[in-house]
Amino acid sequence: MKSADIDRIADWIIRRGLEGAEESDLLIKFCEKCNAAGLGLARALVVIDTLHPVHEGTVFRWSDDNVEENAATQYGRTTEGEAAASWQRSPFYHLLQSGGEEMRRRIAFGDPLDFPSMQEMKDLGHTDYILFVRRFAEDATIGEMDCVYSSWATRNAQGFSDADIAALRRLAPTLGLAIKSAALARVADTLVEVYLGRDAGQRVLKGRIQRGVADRIEAALWFSDLRSFTTITDTAKPTEIIPLLNDYAEAVITAVHEVGGDVLKLIGDGTLALFRGDDLSDACRRALAAQEIARHRVRELNEKRRAQEQPVTEVYVGLHVGEVFYGNIGSVDRLDFTVVGPAVNETSRIASMCRSVDRPILISSTFADALPTEERANLVSVGRFALRGVGHAKELFTLDPATL
Repeated sequence: MKSADIDRIADWIIRRGLEGAEESDLLIKFCEKCNAAGLGLARALVVIDTLHPVHEGTVFRWSDDNVEENAATQYGRTTEGEAAASWQRSPFYHLLQSGGEEMRRRIAFGDPLDFPSMQEMKDLGHTDYILFVRRFAEDATIGEMDCVYSSWATRNAQGFSDADIAALRRLAPTLGLAIKSAALARVADTLVEVYLGRDAGQRVLKGRIQRGVADRIEAALWFSDLRSFTTITDTAKPTEIIPLLNDYAEAVITAVHEVGGDVLKLIGDGTLALFRGDDLSDACRRALAAQEIARHRVRELNEKRRAQEQPVTEVYVGLHVGEVFYGNIGSVDRLDFTVVGPAVNETSRIASMCRSVDRPILISSTFADALPTEERANLVSVGRFALRGVGHAKELFTLDPATL
């Protein structure tokens, strides 16, 4: 590869990185450009860790043999079990432990095949293999994201030339920087979605971060919490409390998301959610559908937990509809993207009444009025109640027990 080709490809990487190209696209096009310039890549792999509640990182792959395989594969934790053993057998792990940045094996020319992956590469007809680990500075790491790993292989009969190796040493860090940029954008998406909610997170990323800026919207509101949670925390083993919260939160949150709602806040065992739409009756219908999904999942969850002799509970749900302010509230140093307004407080009070009337779901009259006719037919009144902090007694409804 000529020096002019290296400069041209490096410029392309920088431009595409600044444009926000995805990692897989960067790797695929990079390999194609290298081959067109005479470098002769047959297989490439780039790995970068991430900051995610489930995944540890992502592997990006390319090969010239048209074999179907995922261009991007997320992987779980490599700290235990077979995943840990596999990782510790890899040349990347060896480089990390030794402090090295580069390893080359001319696998068709007598170099030692001292890692299982190298024998695999030789069996596939590769002749030369080089790996890089490009570390980040300590204060530039995010979670497990502390370096970019890459490996490059060829089937050329003579292996990589000195010029090829020089080109890869020059270009791999540039590609790594572009992939790091894309990965950081993905981390930002993940963090705001996980901690703020899907809609609120996207609003923040689009610049809605000015203090005091809020939209006045009308929406269906959901507040739920767990039955007898205080009793459970007093009697269950301390190590059982967090798994219990996670299990029931998973049932509720996935139900809300499945019908297009947004979970805005987790408050201990409580969940605050929002359902929006141009048609308010549709938003209410989706909120009602979410509680049905959640009830079904809690029923399945309880069967599983009982079989494992773990404590079980039920979910109380309060549904209301009203006008709220949706946006940034807080101090200059600590903002929260949430909803506020009397309707939010009333929703919480409605949910708390579930205990008093022993019903799994309570619905305000305004929510009931907004429902489509066929949905409203399944509701029965449980009477009028004085709600703490609400000026007038409110009629509340529940689902006809025959439909539960």
